[in-house]
Amino acid sequence: MATIGTDIDFCIELLNKNELVAIPTETVYGLAGNGLSSEAVAKIFEAKKRPFFDPLILHTDTLLKAKKFIKEIPEKAQLLADHFWPGPLTLILPRTDSVPDIVCSGLPTVGVRIPAHPVSLGLLQKLDYPLAAPSANPFKYISPTTALHVKEQLNDRIQYILDGGSCSIGLESTIIGFENDQPIVYRFGGLEIEAIEKVVGTVKTLTQNEVNPSAPGMLKLHYAPTKKMQLIDIADLNKFDLKRTGVITFTENPEGFLKYKILSPSGNINEAANSLFAAMRELDKTDVDLIIAEKFPEIGLGRAINDRLNRACSK
Repeated sequence: MATIGTDIDFCIELLNKNELVAIPTETVYGLAGNGLSSEAVAKIFEAKKRPFFDPLILHTDTLLKAKKFIKEIPEKAQLLADHFWPGPLTLILPRTDSVPDIVCSGLPTVGVRIPAHPVSLGLLQKLDYPLAAPSANPFKYISPTTALHVKEQLNDRIQYILDGGSCSIGLESTIIGFENDQPIVYRFGGLEIEAIEKVVGTVKTLTQNEVNPSAPGMLKLHYAPTKKMQLIDIADLNKFDLKRTGVITFTENPEGFLKYKILSPSGNINEAANSLFAAMRELDKTDVDLIIAEKFPEIGLGRAINDRLNRACSK
């Protein structure tokens, strides 16, 4: 059974034994293991029931440490790292042979991130290896944004959950790869595309690949509750059963529905992003037959919210 606590030294003791711990980041909680140990990384795939073709992200605390397991950093990748690390940005970069094939599904590249969370950074600063840390949830289920969420899902699969409070962003990192130095978005996430384009210019988008994903989060079905979900226009609310349907809206009160979550009454899209996964979890625990969600504006983090909702609705 997993214990929730704040003992970084105990986490290090477990990690050094190739055991797994859950750690907080500003995006979501991660299921962490020694990213340079095939044994530890295999345990991550097993605990999550994650397919081995879906690559992981390595987390570290400095670019200097990252350079020990990546071969090079393209010019635009360096610009992004300078502007947004630590932060909710993952860069797909050429890897060295020190990174086990299991981490990156045999690809010549690996995802790298420096998280902007004081607790996870405090842990990473004490380690001489990076942590592989996908979201701390069963594969394809809703990502956790509190230590309690992790315990509810992985309680019998790990020993320790490092508590860092609620995640400040609540969506996974934005993932950027490169082809001929051209940035490509592999996953919408906690860093807005508009902010990225101010630094490196226009970016391409390739956010879905069912056969051979180049980065995490590219599968069609992901981040999903156990209940069926449907993405709708808010004007279509009157078509659904008031008693048996749960509703997620941006700002509007879905009048007449018994189970609903308003993500940001003030219309703040960052607040809505932060509240999304918790709202999905809460409605998933109710007796509704269907969860419906409003489509969000395709600006800022609205793109990432719609991305998560679309994937959750795929089944």
